[in-house]
Parts: sequence; C-alpha cells; structure tokens
Amino acid sequence: MAKRIKWSTHVVADRISILDYWYQRIGDKKYSKKLDQSLKEIIKKLADFPKLGRQLDKREERFFVKDSYQIFYIETKDSIELLHIWDSRRNPDDLNL
Repeated sequence: MAKRIKWSTHVVADRISILDYWYQRIGDKKYSKKLDQSLKEIIKKLADFPKLGRQLDKREERFFVKDSYQIFYIETKDSIELLHIWDSRRNPDDLNL
C-alpha cells in the first residue's frame, strides 16, 4: 500500500526555485515542465517503495538521487514527508536539514 506524500514548505519552495531557475536560464517552460514531471514520478515511486533512498549516517532522513537532484525525506508509519529537493551542483554547506 502506498504511503501518503506530505510536502513541506521547504520542498515546495525548493521545487519552485529550481523550476524558475531553469525557466529564467532557458527562457522556455518546456524543460521546467519536463523536469517537474520527472520529479513527481520519482516521488510517486517513493510512496510505494520508501526504502528506495539511502539513509543518512546515524539519522532518520533518507535521500534519493534523480539526475542532479537529491530528494530528502523521512519515512513515517503512514507517510513520506518530503524535506528538500536539492540541486547537488550547489554548495553542500548551504543545505540545512
């Protein structure tokens, strides 16, 4: 049975920021839409297979890598709580989990 997906305010802001970055850079929404669909598809898979991602050392958070993006989440009994979508090309010191 698939778990319910909960989107934190951080992950929503991350998603908007990433999609807006690509729209501004390319000047066309095609790539942003394709990227958004790709991220949504993998998040749906996490709902069915929450152990797909790797667990962070000595922490409850897990992450899954999709292309250049890391999706951080926590698995609870009934849900998957999305924490951040991080572009791994950015400075890792800027990521706050």
